[in-house]
Amino acid sequence: MKKLAGILACAGVLFSAANGAMAQDKGVPGVRGIDHIGFTVPNIDQGVSFFRDVLGCQEAMRFGPFRDDEGTFMQDLVDVHPRAVIKQIAMMRCGQGSNIELFEYNSPDQNTKMPRNSDHGGFHIAFYVEDIEAAVAKAKASGLKTFMGPLPITEGPAAGQSINYVLTPWGSYVELISYPDGMAYEKESSTKLWAPGK
Repeated sequence: MKKLAGILACAGVLFSAANGAMAQDKGVPGVRGIDHIGFTVPNIDQGVSFFRDVLGCQEAMRFGPFRDDEGTFMQDLVDVHPRAVIKQIAMMRCGQGSNIELFEYNSPDQNTKMPRNSDHGGFHIAFYVEDIEAAVAKAKASGLKTFMGPLPITEGPAAGQSINYVLTPWGSYVELISYPDGMAYEKESSTKLWAPGK
């Protein structure tokens, strides 16, 4: 009986390893998680100030500029106009989640209009907060535009979370989100979303 239990245990380990390998085969090899989220801001100092003073992130480093006045380096590297200039890049460390990478660009064909959430290419960054009421109050006290909320979600798989959208000084969207008691989907799903401390 002990021998059979040992064989079954080994088979279970091999099956788990095979399932893990199969799951990994479906994507880019070696992906561990999101290192950073990068986006362009009109002014790097304003961007750093917002993430530092409003959201409590820390500036880790700055570097740049990057340009190519004659060749196609910028186009070949990051698919922008060949004469585009990255004036500066700032890396921000934000709590337990992913890092934020801020770019300040100049480019001959630069579009300075921020996309809305409904536009193709629209985006937002959501920050988990422990106390959403206090977080929204801080955003308002900082003079930022806040939208309806905090809105508690009471039905469906996302029940348990509360959200509130905030507009940055340059017109991008940030979402504040909290679900201190978890979300309804967690009771049945084997795939859990990232959450602080989990």
